[in-house]
Amino acid sequence: MSNMVKESRHFWGFALSEFSYFFIWAITYGFLTLWLEKVANVTGAQAGVIFSLMAGMSLVFQPIFGVVSDKLVFRKNLLLTISIAAILTGPYFQWLFMPLFNISPILVSVITGVFLAFVLNGGVSVIEQYVERASIANKFEYGHARMGGSVAGVVAAIVAGRLILWEPNSIWWATSAAAVFLTLLLVFSTKINFENAAAVMGDNKDEKMTKKDIFSIFKLRNFWILALFYMGASALFDVFDQQFIVFFKTFFETDAQGTMVYSYMTSAQTALELVLMIPMPYIINKIGARNGLIIYGFLTCLRIVGSALSPSWIWIIFFRLLAGLEMPLLLVSIMKYIAEAFDIRLYATIYALASNFAKQISVFIFSSAAGSMYDSIGYQHTYLILGGIVFVITLIAATFLEKGQKLSTVKHSDDVETDVVEE
Repeated sequence: MSNMVKESRHFWGFALSEFSYFFIWAITYGFLTLWLEKVANVTGAQAGVIFSLMAGMSLVFQPIFGVVSDKLVFRKNLLLTISIAAILTGPYFQWLFMPLFNISPILVSVITGVFLAFVLNGGVSVIEQYVERASIANKFEYGHARMGGSVAGVVAAIVAGRLILWEPNSIWWATSAAAVFLTLLLVFSTKINFENAAAVMGDNKDEKMTKKDIFSIFKLRNFWILALFYMGASALFDVFDQQFIVFFKTFFETDAQGTMVYSYMTSAQTALELVLMIPMPYIINKIGARNGLIIYGFLTCLRIVGSALSPSWIWIIFFRLLAGLEMPLLLVSIMKYIAEAFDIRLYATIYALASNFAKQISVFIFSSAAGSMYDSIGYQHTYLILGGIVFVITLIAATFLEKGQKLSTVKHSDDVETDVVEE
């Protein structure tokens, strides 16, 4: 008999919530630059201000959102605030962006950067930790719900690509529609099994978190090791990918050939990621979340170094497809590891600080450094340096990252499924 109350009938509400949110994410990050250039006639420097503010403001929002999420636990105040703000995306870009731009390009850059950072860079950790907590209480695998986000990336690329050709502003109304759907799901569909609340809220679920509890995180060596791992492995994963298409196209006679093959390769990678999300939770349950993180680190090193040493584009594709394995490995492992290795009451704060916050700082530092190295020593040598950094940091994590403990569970006298609706 399972110690945890079985509750899976609301799984699809969480999977669809992931789909709705990451549909907004994929359209914004996939087409914002193109919209700014083609529709708003924003210069590269002005667009850079927007993206810089998005990254900068995320460093403000993420720690705050993490602490607030841990205080709210399953209350949806912050989630609903983010989803309702996302509904305003269409009206903002349709009716406010250009008038504000005509008044002051700097003003609109600041407003846009802060707004998108609130919804996306800050909001992503809020929804991810909420679904992970729900997966523990409702007894379903987070990785399976997260597949909704992978599907959203594919659908968004197909839908937004056609919408922007038909009517450029329609992509923002598509995000507003997805935000409306997300809001309805949060209100009516994402139900929580509160009979098993202690598995997520700690043994004393009525005990409130204090500032002392929150600041105790910074005294944990394991927290700093996890943050270092994320700064060295996950962040460099993103830095490596930032200008990868430029490197990839050097293996082809024309840019058109390289772009076409790159498109096919990226689609195959996304499909592989989606497929591997199905068995990945079971794999991580077998090998352990800590081991999953270490394997991810070494795979990232292999992909970066392998790309640097590849003699042809065939080998480049092989190493690129490893990303289809890396992302499910990281997403499932990090969620399970934090839940197992730290105080579950501080789950969102640790996730926001050790992963998202630390990663943003690292990406900010390494992006400019890598860009300079691309120009001075070339892509291959830069990749070898990045791969070496990932290898060393993964070795440190393999040595010092603590093993997670099994989640505490709640025992019940019966084996009856309980359908508990959130109050």
